[in-house]
Amino acid sequence: MLIIPVKDGENIDRALKRFKRKFDRTKTMRNLRERKQFTKPSVTRRREIQKASYIQRLRDSENI
Repeated sequence: MLIIPVKDGENIDRALKRFKRKFDRTKTMRNLRERKQFTKPSVTRRREIQKASYIQRLRDSENI
């Protein structure tokens, strides 16, 4: 549970912005979407390998 203390005289928009930032950092929505459906461990591993190779390709092209 997220708790955002609102100070006296503080604008509600600022408090809402702090809440949204804190909510994003906890990765709650990402976990919910991830748990919505089951993904096999082999598929998860394959995605990780594809992502790593993509990043490596970008870094190699940057160095050339």
